[in-house]
Amino acid sequence: MIMDQIQSPLMSIPGISYTLASIILAEIVDINKFDNDGQLLAFVGLDPCTHQSGKFVATGVSMVKRGSPYLRWALLNAARLVAMRDETFALYYQKKKSEGKHHYVVLTNTARKLIRVIFKLLKDNCKFEPQINFLS
Repeated sequence: MIMDQIQSPLMSIPGISYTLASIILAEIVDINKFDNDGQLLAFVGLDPCTHQSGKFVATGVSMVKRGSPYLRWALLNAARLVAMRDETFALYYQKKKSEGKHHYVVLTNTARKLIRVIFKLLKDNCKFEPQINFLS
């Protein structure tokens, strides 16, 4: 399989399979075109939209959704799966859920966290290392 030949760092993230990794890599194409994780976040289209005029700042606004719908779909699904298999992401998901946020808002926040991790892994070409061990 081509994903085995590429040996992408994405395959080291628990919950990301061949299909999701290949979609993410195909949509990002070259990580070096992004200077920071914020640019990647904007490219994906998961950055929050802001509405303000003068001193008024709207709350409860939706996502921008200006990026690739395929990449956004893959990252939201990957976030759900990673939160089931990695304790750090699971704790982050539960923390946001306990704050009373809706499932899709929590999932979007988890996907944002995952995007920052993916950016770091692809930029440095290093493998994912869990921060907390389920067995401890």
